[in-house]
Amino acid sequence: MSTELQPHPRRWVGLAVLSLSLLVVMMDMTILNVALPELTRDVRPTSVELLWIVDAYSLVVAGVLVTAAALGDRFGRRRLLITGYAIFGVVSLAIVLADGAGTIIALRALLGVGGAMIMPATLAMIRTLFTDARERGMALGVWAAVAGGGAGLGPVVGGALLEAFSWHAAFLVNVPLMAVAVVAAVALLPESRSARPGRIDAASVVLSLAGMAGLVYAIKELGKHGFEPGAAIVGAVGVVALTAFVRRSLRSPQPMLDVRLLAGRRFRAGVVTAVSAMFAMGALFLLGAQHLQLIEGLSPLAAGLWLLPAAGASVVASLLAPPLAERTSARATLSAGLATSALGFLLLFALPIDLLTLVVAMSVVGLGTGTLSIASALIMSDTPAEKAGSAAAIEETSYEFGMVLSIAILGTVAAALYRAGLPADATPAVRESLAAALGSSEAFGPAAAAFTDSLAWTGLAGAVVIGAAAVAVWRLAAPRPDARPRGLVVPDPR
Repeated sequence: MSTELQPHPRRWVGLAVLSLSLLVVMMDMTILNVALPELTRDVRPTSVELLWIVDAYSLVVAGVLVTAAALGDRFGRRRLLITGYAIFGVVSLAIVLADGAGTIIALRALLGVGGAMIMPATLAMIRTLFTDARERGMALGVWAAVAGGGAGLGPVVGGALLEAFSWHAAFLVNVPLMAVAVVAAVALLPESRSARPGRIDAASVVLSLAGMAGLVYAIKELGKHGFEPGAAIVGAVGVVALTAFVRRSLRSPQPMLDVRLLAGRRFRAGVVTAVSAMFAMGALFLLGAQHLQLIEGLSPLAAGLWLLPAAGASVVASLLAPPLAERTSARATLSAGLATSALGFLLLFALPIDLLTLVVAMSVVGLGTGTLSIASALIMSDTPAEKAGSAAAIEETSYEFGMVLSIAILGTVAAALYRAGLPADATPAVRESLAAALGSSEAFGPAAAAFTDSLAWTGLAGAVVIGAAAVAVWRLAAPRPDARPRGLVVPDPR
C-alpha cells in the first residue's frame, strides 16, 4: 500500500495544534480593528502612517505567501510552521518597545512574514496528514470553523482586553499562545515536505513578491482614494510581474508555484468560492461594525459581541457542510452556500436597517460562507500530495484577494453612496467619514441616514456579485461525464 493511503496516527492531535495557530492568526487579522482608536490617540500617526499600520500586514502576507509555501515544500512544513510561530510570538512581544508609528509599521510587516509562513503550512499539512478523503473533509471543516470563529472572536477579545489594558494587549495576547504552539508543534507534529519540491530561484521570488504585493497595494489604494497615477503604476507593475511569474512557472518542469493546478475545473470552483466568500465577509463586517458603534452607539466590546452570531453561523455551517455535501454534492453545497450569502446581502436592501436586521443579515451571510470547508476540500482533494504547498498558497492567495477586492469594490460603492446622500452643505470632514459627524447633532442625523442608505444599496451590490459567483461555481463544479456524481471528497477519476 502506498504511503499516500496510510493515515498518520497523530493526525487528529496534529489538527488540534494546527487549529490553535490558525485561531491566533485569524484573531490577529481582526483584533486590530477595535484597538485602532486607542492606538491612534496614543501614537498619533499621520493619516498615511495609519493606513500603513493597517495595510502592512496584508501586503507582506500577500507578497510572501508563494515563497513561504515553496520553502515549506523543500525544507519541511513543520520547520516553517515553528519558524512562523516564533516570529509571530517574538514580534508581538516587541510591540512593548514600539515608540512610534514607524516601529509599529515595521512590526506589523514582520507579523505578516510570520502569518505567511503559518497559513499555507496548516493547509498543506492537513492535506498530507489526512490521506482518507472523508476524514480530510472533516478536518477541513474544522479548519474552516476555526478560521471563521477566530475572525469573529478577534473583536470580542480585543474589546475585552481594551476594557482593562492598553492597545498593546491586542498584540501581547499572541505571545503565550504562540509559545504553546511552538512546544506542541515540536512534540506532536510530524515533519512534512514535498517529494518533488519546486525550484526556488531568485527571479521567481522577486516576481511573486513584487506582483502580489504591488497588485494588492494598488487595489487597496484605488479603492480608498479613486484613480491615482502612482497607485495605477504600481498596479501595472504588479500585473506585469505576475504575468512574468506565471510564464516562468509554466516553462519550468519544477516551478516554485505549480499554476497548472488552476487548469482543473473543480480546483477553479474552489478558488472562486474562496474569493467570493472572503468578498462577502470583508466589507460587510467592516461596515457592520461601524454601524454598530457609530449609529447604534455600542462600545467596541458590545459591537464585537453582536458580531458573534455571524461568526457562530459560519462555524456551524463549516462543520455541517461536509456531511451535507456527501449527501448531495460539492457542487450543490457550494452554490447553495453562496446563494445563501447573497440572500443575506439582499436582506440589507429589502428591510429597514436596524440592529436586528443587521445581525440577522450578517448571520445569513456567515452561514453561507461556512461552505469554505467544501472549497478547501475541492482544492486539496484534486491536488497530489507533493503539490499540497502550491495548492495551499493558491487558496490563501484567494482569501487575500477576496478580502482586498471586497474592501476596494464594496467599500468604494458604500463611500460614494454615502457622500451622494449627504446634504450639499456637509463639511469636507463629514464627507470623509461618519465618525467626523459625531460631535455635531445637526450633522450627525443626515450623515447617519446617508450611511444607512449606502449600506442598504451596498447590500444590493453584494447580492448581485455573490449571486453571480454562485452561478459561476455551479457551472465550474459540474462533474465530467466520467466523474462520480455524488460526494464531496472523492476526487474525479483521472
